[in-house]
Amino acid sequence: MPDIHVSAAIIHDAEGRVLVVRKQGTTAFMQPGGKPEAGENAAETLARELDEELGLKVDEDALRPLGRFISAAANEPGHRVVADAFALTIEADAVAVQAEIAELRWITPADIGTLELAPLSLEHLLPLAWPASSSTP
Repeated sequence: MPDIHVSAAIIHDAEGRVLVVRKQGTTAFMQPGGKPEAGENAAETLARELDEELGLKVDEDALRPLGRFISAAANEPGHRVVADAFALTIEADAVAVQAEIAELRWITPADIGTLELAPLSLEHLLPLAWPASSSTP
């Protein structure tokens, strides 16, 4: 199964909600992030993607590394996504839909059962976001 390498962010706000986004032409919500450009490390990729997709300027040093996670790709059947994940806390009004993003939402554990979420989000990233919560409300 071919791999797609990405950087992804678990972004909390002051209320403990987590940001998820949906790209244009897709149905699943996922953590913000994207694929690296030539020569970028994982943190550089994420900082660039957050700026392009959400207008969020982030210093790479502010990104807290969480590890590498693998799941089925949400939008590319027959592929796996290999994600270097980072955590960050921001003000909820610091982001806005830009580039290929169609929609953003701030969610709580209660929202998990009400949204179509990417496998990476469901299996790995949202459980990290709310370690005291189960994946089902």
